[in-house]
Amino acid sequence: MPANPRPFRILKARTFARWTKREGLADGELAGAVSEMKEGLIDARLGGGVFKKRIAKRGQGKSGGYRMILASNLGDRWVFMFGFAKNERDNIDDKELKLIKDLASVYLAMDEPMLKRAITAGELVEIRHGKQETA
Repeated sequence: MPANPRPFRILKARTFARWTKREGLADGELAGAVSEMKEGLIDARLGGGVFKKRIAKRGQGKSGGYRMILASNLGDRWVFMFGFAKNERDNIDDKELKLIKDLASVYLAMDEPMLKRAITAGELVEIRHGKQETA
């Protein structure tokens, strides 16, 4: 019998959570993007634990959809930090990338008590996925 896969957390920064709500992006779409990334389908490795992932807009393909910037250790932690629609901007600039990398290092270094405090304070929002959804 295969071992249970290692549990992982999917989180979103507070500002990212507000943006997804305005855009109508469901948590299930974000969890699906993480599943794809866990399978190796990563659109861009930006360095410093920062990755870019495309998500399709409903009724459109990924090429005209959304771009998500997230921090991850490619294991047990995935933190969505920034998103934009392709029709709003092409990419992030070098200054933004540096700030995002700095923030990613903080998110990836947090231990469990720090994560719990950030979630309780509303700085991070946890996305329920897989078996967690029914718990």
